Amino acid sequence: MSDLNELLSDLKCRMESALDNLRREFSGLRSGRASPALLETIRVEAYGGKLPLPQVASVAVPESRMITVQVWDCALVGMVEHAIRDSGLGLNPSSEGQTIRVPIPQLTQERRNELAKAAARYAEGAKVAVRGVRRDGMDKSKGLEKKGEISQDDVRDWSEAIQKLTDKYIKKIDDMLSEKDKDIKQV
Repeated sequence: MSDLNELLSDLKCRMESALDNLRREFSGLRSGRASPALLETIRVEAYGGKLPLPQVASVAVPESRMITVQVWDCALVGMVEHAIRDSGLGLNPSSEGQTIRVPIPQLTQERRNELAKAAARYAEGAKVAVRGVRRDGMDKSKGLEKKGEISQDDVRDWSEAIQKLTDKYIKKIDDMLSEKDKDIKQV
């Protein structure tokens, strides 16, 4: 029975990883309010490579519709401004010395619908990842049965436990999507 616990622990860890990835993807979707997480996924061409924005600047939210980016190296201000503009988030930064101000424009209904569809695509990708983990767990239990290490009853019990775990994570994904959808569509 300890093999089942080890398997479930491994599957849970991998499913949790899919949830963490979904959280990161959701943080990149703007909801009309300023948030430092909005710029975390932006990569800046700097020092011969592409670095995440938080590694070259500090990001702050002084007011609800404004993000400020304090670039540490004045030579990178233009590159950071360019990276924000080209991020596909619909943002138009302006620089004042080493500080870049990023006003967050009001979302149109059309843009809100596009963001909601993108959130649904991200959630579906996470569900596919969770189902892939489930399939791996099922295959492992069937492989152990073929080797004669566990019985058919054990395979059935393991399959039920794996399915319960999968259902739990699919529900978490649905809840996250519902929350993000509500956040996006809130005017």
